[in-house]
Amino acid sequence: MLNTGKLAGRTIFISGASRGIGKAIALKCARDGANVVIAAKTAEPHPKLPGTIYTAAEEIEAAGGKCLPCIVDIRYEDQVQSAVEQAVQKFGGIDVLVNNASAISLTGTLETPMKRYDLMNGINARGTYLVSQKCLPYLKVGKNPHILNISPPLNMQPHWFKGHVAYTMAKYGMSMCVLGMAEEFKPDRIGVNAIWPLTAISTAAMDMLAGVDAQKQCRKPDIMADAAYVMVTRDSGSYTGNFAIDEDVLKEEGIQDLDQYACVPGHPLMPDFFLDITSEELNKNLKIPQAAAGGASQAAAGGPAQTFEVINSLVSEDILSSVKGVFQFNLTGAEEGTWHLNLKDAPGGGGAGEPAGKPDVTMTMTSEDFVKMFAGEMQPTQAFMSGKLRIKGDLAMAIKLEKLMGVMKSKL
Repeated sequence: MLNTGKLAGRTIFISGASRGIGKAIALKCARDGANVVIAAKTAEPHPKLPGTIYTAAEEIEAAGGKCLPCIVDIRYEDQVQSAVEQAVQKFGGIDVLVNNASAISLTGTLETPMKRYDLMNGINARGTYLVSQKCLPYLKVGKNPHILNISPPLNMQPHWFKGHVAYTMAKYGMSMCVLGMAEEFKPDRIGVNAIWPLTAISTAAMDMLAGVDAQKQCRKPDIMADAAYVMVTRDSGSYTGNFAIDEDVLKEEGIQDLDQYACVPGHPLMPDFFLDITSEELNKNLKIPQAAAGGASQAAAGGPAQTFEVINSLVSEDILSSVKGVFQFNLTGAEEGTWHLNLKDAPGGGGAGEPAGKPDVTMTMTSEDFVKMFAGEMQPTQAFMSGKLRIKGDLAMAIKLEKLMGVMKSKL
């Protein structure tokens, strides 16, 4: 999507813009010749996550913008206040605020320490509120002022809370800021909106949550950047209080070729959290090869027992060395029961009942979905994000099971 130049000379304050979606939005604005303020914590290289505020600043200036990188932990009022004052001193004001900084932990109530709860709520809900509060005096006198939060529609379906209550509360706190501030600052003609991706987005955070293999089911951050650009260049006095989806925003602008944003064009995509759309609905227009006759349906006929027969025949030293975990499966539905799988100790394998020791990962799902997952008809990441699969324990290790499932797909 081409830039229009509408943000030339305007100042965009973005939290958490050293990588991922925040950096993509920053670069999009920079191509207009905007002034971009990066307010993020990463000043030194992270051992697992790429990018710092300084490397991002270099890219922004190379793209045509001016940049002020500020070391900011948005949980602390003095640091936010200082960054805002530096922005105003350097650029003369603030026209657009993008609340992008966020923390995530997809853990259940008993598995979420209060320190982690406080981190998520301190960054997501409180941090968004705080940064907005400090920027608002300048937004009131800004040019076509906008606040844009990277947060979802307020979907109150219980399955979006089950399994990660703390994260949902924190993320919805950002959305509640949109709901309230849009109305509160309507007289000031400040547009306050939210944007959320229809699909999973390829970021370093997604790598950590779902593994590198999940990236092929994602779109690039560019789709969020283009949609955000459209939103913050609309008339702030009339465009406010919206919970927009990236794809819908771009379609409204006449953009139909969304495959350009796919990490792997033509590959099935994974729906993002908090949206009531199934993988089948999302990918209904893709030509996806059907499973071979006698495949998963054959395994389904034998249920979990036959699935474990195939699993045990495929366990190898390579799989044991790459997974190194013990799994427990609590199955509900037609064939309710508990099963275990040892992919840590030779010779490996599993069957009915609980494991001998404490499992590294416990998965809860229906027996039907269990068979589909191991037959390759259902991706674990998609099942987890859609609420069909509940995971307790090491999420990264759970995703490693996809390697075994890939081998099984041709065997079931």
